[in-house]
Amino acid sequence: MDKKLRRSKDQIVGGVCAGLANFFGWDFTLVRALYALLTIFSAGTGLLVYIVLWVIMPLEQE
Repeated sequence: MDKKLRRSKDQIVGGVCAGLANFFGWDFTLVRALYALLTIFSAGTGLLVYIVLWVIMPLEQE
């Protein structure tokens, strides 16, 4: 199985959380909630990580 990490088109902002959920086989809501907690408790570092992933992760293809 050749899975690639890609941003999802099932997105709210950039598709990063949905892409991570697809890659690991997790629920989208769980990944988004974990991301929100990471951002709150890391004093905004989660936002920086999200932006970097948004830039480097390609969008999934049809």
